[in-house]
Amino acid sequence: MSTNHPPVTPATLAAFSDAWNRHDIDALMSFMTEDCVFQTAAGPDACGTRHVGAEAVRKAFPAAWTSMPDAQWRNGKHFVHGDFGVSEWTFTGTAADGTRVETDGVDLFTFRDGKIHVKNVFRKARPNLPK
Repeated sequence: MSTNHPPVTPATLAAFSDAWNRHDIDALMSFMTEDCVFQTAAGPDACGTRHVGAEAVRKAFPAAWTSMPDAQWRNGKHFVHGDFGVSEWTFTGTAADGTRVETDGVDLFTFRDGKIHVKNVFRKARPNLPK
């Protein structure tokens, strides 16, 4: 039996982005498949760090706002084409030493069954700004 799922739309990605800005892990995970994959912007591997499965992703997502409690993804632009999507944004936050981060980035998404299956992050490398 085939189940029809509503497609992911730019509005879906905007709502996902809003959940990031609220630092709302439960809302974020509601957008993800059970076997989701999250590839970070930095890490030891070519893909950054790869987290697989809802439990691992749930633990990994909050690292952004744990290290920068005021983390925000601003000026979002969201695009969807079939099972693929892109969100462009500017990441802002304050590092532990008081310097500021402001850098552009994108998320590349793969969708399955109306949810995000893969979230792959790319962020520009830029020195932190003075306090």
